[in-house]
Amino acid sequence: MTDDLAGEITAAWNARDEPGALTPERAKRVEEAIDLLDRGEARVAEVVDGEVVVHEWLKQAILLCFRLRGLETIELGPFEYHDRIPLKHGFAEARVRAVPGASARWGSYLGPGVTLMPSYVNIGAYVGEGSMVDTWATVGSCAQVGKGVHLSGGVGVGGVLEPPPAASSGCRACWCCGRWRRARSTTSWPSTPSCATTAWPHEPGARLGIAAGAGGGGGRGAG
Repeated sequence: MTDDLAGEITAAWNARDEPGALTPERAKRVEEAIDLLDRGEARVAEVVDGEVVVHEWLKQAILLCFRLRGLETIELGPFEYHDRIPLKHGFAEARVRAVPGASARWGSYLGPGVTLMPSYVNIGAYVGEGSMVDTWATVGSCAQVGKGVHLSGGVGVGGVLEPPPAASSGCRACWCCGRWRRARSTTSWPSTPSCATTAWPHEPGARLGIAAGAGGGGGRGAG
């Protein structure tokens, strides 16, 4: 079923500029793809046999979603928003702690035990089980965050639809030093110089450079 959906999304993407190509039926299929991301049943990037695999059709679904959805007003208590993408719901059922001031968009996945301090998680992002997104931290569109990761206050994991940034399991991203401290996982996530994160082959416990939000700096260093 997923293969069929992937094929339909790719066909819609290739025809996106043709008049009348983005039909209501195709819009429905795009929403089905975003729902898969929202439930964690699909993810934009994952490690398969030690290699990072990026599922382009899911990125295409997100971009099509922006084209297909119109702006609408969202009211939450005294707050008002005007956006194309609704907010995520069902935190209690997902066993996610979301404190006031935290927000996550529909199409992002938050694993059981995730804690969201006043922070922001964008569409297509994946935050693994037991991770914390601390105060004023942001997880950008399609960013992949592993299990047991602590994104400290002010950290920004860059949101780009290509290539997707990632934080391996057991990392700690710190605003003060602008680096990731890797605790457990031995899987390296390669990226390009234009990406917000830059990873190198390393051993458990090594640090990864990061150019993140106000943290800046980064670079490969031993300090």
